[in-house]
Amino acid sequence: QVQLVESGGGLVQAGGSLRLSCAASGRAFSRLNMGWFRQSPGKEREFVAGFSWSGVNAYYADSMKGRFAITRDNSKSTQFLQMNSLKPEDTAVYYCAAAYKPRSSPAYVYTEASEYTDWGQGTQVTVSS
Repeated sequence: QVQLVESGGGLVQAGGSLRLSCAASGRAFSRLNMGWFRQSPGKEREFVAGFSWSGVNAYYADSMKGRFAITRDNSKSTQFLQMNSLKPEDTAVYYCAAAYKPRSSPAYVYTEASEYTDWGQGTQVTVSS
């Protein structure tokens, strides 16, 4: 099992930036598929961005392309989500997710919440207009 702890959320004005962090423990980080999801009130949890376990591939939801950037530091067992040009509609609780599936393709990025097995507690991001 993987333990995930997010940090970095907060209140920001529209057009501003935030950087979320997710520290992982319990499994070899370099073998984890990692992802970010978000959920706002009354809506389903939606995919934001993710990494294949090899780190070769990253994938973004269309509305985040060009504004968000996902990175990972295997030496620190941490992944990051840099969010720029934030909009009020980006307001949500952001969750870090992990999946330990070492037999999966090293290039595959999981985009469905059901494919992830471990979740962080979430961090609130609020973007004011």
